[in-house]
Amino acid sequence: MPTVSTKSKSSRSIHSDNHTLKPEQLLRFYSYMRLTREFEDTILRLYQQGKIVGGAYSGNGNEATAVGSASALKKEDYLFPLHRDMGAHLVKGQTILNLMLQHLARDSGLTRGRDGTGHYTDPSLRIYGNISPLGAMVPVAVGVALASKLRKERVVVMNYIGDGGASIGEVHEGLIMASAMRLPFVLIIENNQFAYSTPTTKQFLVERLSDRAIGYGIPGVTVDGTDVVKVYEACTEAVERARKGGGPSIIESVTMRMHGHAAHDNAWYVAKGLLEDWKKKDPIMRFEKYLESAGILSKEKKASLGKEIETQIEDAVRQALSRPYPPGEQTLEDVFAK
Repeated sequence: MPTVSTKSKSSRSIHSDNHTLKPEQLLRFYSYMRLTREFEDTILRLYQQGKIVGGAYSGNGNEATAVGSASALKKEDYLFPLHRDMGAHLVKGQTILNLMLQHLARDSGLTRGRDGTGHYTDPSLRIYGNISPLGAMVPVAVGVALASKLRKERVVVMNYIGDGGASIGEVHEGLIMASAMRLPFVLIIENNQFAYSTPTTKQFLVERLSDRAIGYGIPGVTVDGTDVVKVYEACTEAVERARKGGGPSIIESVTMRMHGHAAHDNAWYVAKGLLEDWKKKDPIMRFEKYLESAGILSKEKKASLGKEIETQIEDAVRQALSRPYPPGEQTLEDVFAK
């Protein structure tokens, strides 16, 4: 994470409904959100330059959800993120260089060049990257929650799923098990309006995806996914409930996927007016204005942070591009198929 001075003209804390957030906490959110946006924009540029093959994904518009939710976790908690949750990886402690090596499929990357997206595991940070199809993540994450409960670890498992993936059968099965056994499990449903090209209006009839929680007998809440503080508050409450033995929760974060499904998709099926409306709710811009108005973020601090992020990412790109791809004779090592 970029190092940011937290000294401000305003020393007061920011009060919200359930928590008192200090300026340094708010600046931490802002720093990770900006780092996430710049990292993913860099990935898209590398893809356009032909330096990344396969899929390149963007969480543009989702930064507040990824950063706010993961910030509610402790070091010992488990994270099962989606491909649009790069901010969660960073908050949990993953380095920019490791992520760049992974995306550029280098031999020294987390999957030794076998994959170029978020399909990786880092047990040292308790990060278990997304499984495709995404719905299959939930039973695995619930299994980890069960194992943790049996070991009396007092940790929490946070798992993410999209609005489309939330309708997969494995998600339903996992939630039934998690609720019946009161497992320390928190599911974040990222409602970003489209499951690839299918709008939410054609996916389900409920007004809110969090309404499904009542069927499992667990808490469910819907939050503005472009407001990092509201996301953090909701997730902190759910995480602490789970840690104390209160069982699982569903948190629906309402956002907008501002780019296509992946770099190859120009999102022709999304009405331009819809994107323009959501652009006004850009999570980074709105939070930046808030920090400026509160006297927490000065123009000088904003510029300094931007320069530091740019330098860190450029350095990671330079290092990653200098590393070799895996040798051809090792292509089939650590790759399994039935």
